[in-house]
Amino acid sequence: MTQANAQQWEGHLSGPLPVAINARWAERLLLSYALTAVDVVMILSGFRLAYALRFEVGISWFAQHEESPIGFYVRLILLLVPVWLIVFRLFGLYDFKYLFSGMREYARVFNACTLGMMLVIVATFLDPTFIIARGWVVLSWGLVTFTVMLGRFVVRRTVQGLRVQGRFLTSVLVVGANEEGQAIAEQLRANGKAGIWIAGFVDDELARGSQLLPGLPVLGPIDSVATLVSQHGIQEIIVASTALSREKLLDLFQSFGAAEDITIRMSSGLYEMLTTGVEVQEIGNVPLLSVNKVRLTGGDMLLKRVLDLVVSSLALLLSWPVMLAIAVAIKLDSPGPVFYRRRVVGVGGKLFGALKFRTMYIDAEERLARDDELRREFEQNFKLKDDPRVTRMGRVLRKTSLDELPQLFNVLWGQMSLVGPRMITSEERARYGKWRMNLSTVKPGITGLWQVSGRSDVSYEQRVMLDMHYIRNFSIWFDLHLLWQTIPAVVKGHGAY
Repeated sequence: MTQANAQQWEGHLSGPLPVAINARWAERLLLSYALTAVDVVMILSGFRLAYALRFEVGISWFAQHEESPIGFYVRLILLLVPVWLIVFRLFGLYDFKYLFSGMREYARVFNACTLGMMLVIVATFLDPTFIIARGWVVLSWGLVTFTVMLGRFVVRRTVQGLRVQGRFLTSVLVVGANEEGQAIAEQLRANGKAGIWIAGFVDDELARGSQLLPGLPVLGPIDSVATLVSQHGIQEIIVASTALSREKLLDLFQSFGAAEDITIRMSSGLYEMLTTGVEVQEIGNVPLLSVNKVRLTGGDMLLKRVLDLVVSSLALLLSWPVMLAIAVAIKLDSPGPVFYRRRVVGVGGKLFGALKFRTMYIDAEERLARDDELRREFEQNFKLKDDPRVTRMGRVLRKTSLDELPQLFNVLWGQMSLVGPRMITSEERARYGKWRMNLSTVKPGITGLWQVSGRSDVSYEQRVMLDMHYIRNFSIWFDLHLLWQTIPAVVKGHGAY
């Protein structure tokens, strides 16, 4: 997230709530009705499109059906719509805990539509007189799933836009103002599209009115949670587990765990790992947490890999003449190989060789050793603005970022991604401190949030936070946005050296 966007959202994420308490619950009710209406339209559209393709266009993978009585299918579709809505409700598709969760919500849609179609198939077996075209069943299954997903995607994007304007926000109280509680609050405020408004903290160690973060005061001790929930219309309570004793944790969950209008959530207690996911698994009836070894799973990982393969393949096909010309220019400019392999950290902490066009003289280390001041600057920032090791051709390549073109092969081989955190060496990894393990959960990228935010003009601490922000807030749309933003960043060349 850029600083301008963060400032734009900050007014909605702390301070006075833009919408009154009663209006917030009305907004939820309105959203529920609107989502149901959209689902009805999309279900009808999917079934109707399936009928058109099967009977009007004539698409069929099975034996041709003799008749296609439109009246029969109209009645059947009108009967199936409420069935689909009931199945959707059973799958939690109108539960605010699961709404707008991206691929997880779409997976629930797929499973719900699959169950609904299985009920139709079972009905044909139970009643021999109930005969429907198998081609229509198959088409309906796929098309209804697609149209419902499309409708929910549009609703999600609309709601995200309204959240930026201060609408459809969820009011949250953070229990615990220690380091973990503050990290949770900062992370929630960094993602404006999540629609979170934080009323403040409750904490026994700090005085009422204390402000650890701008606009987020300590509202009182933990015993005052019930009063604050009523006073601020709190809809969710988030507990920093390391800030409370076991007894107080139990008291909170006993008080609010069964409340219908309050959701209570507890952090893992490992705020350094908040950028990665955790999984709860029961072993011997004991629920245990495990940290995900990779940040992306399932559909997110598949979509990202498809994007990487498609774009990198096209880019290599289009750029090979340029790469050939660069290789010739490098050989003519200075002695040495065309390519340079930089040993960097990949997923799981494994090292691999990231390909780049050679931009330095082959005696680069000796050149750096001759200047103590430049060596100290390099050890501090791992970058030099006036680097004596860089060749004439190397300066051109770095300014235009063309030295990174060979990394498209690393993307094809699955070692890198088009978009991701900045690649670093194993020595540099130590500078990420408590966040360093998160770098091992995603592939480094050719471009990323750091690339479009100023590159080497950004301080090292800012680079770390930009990397963490990307890992926390990944989406395929975020990747597409960063790829698009990379074009002007490369053209302008700010921070490239």
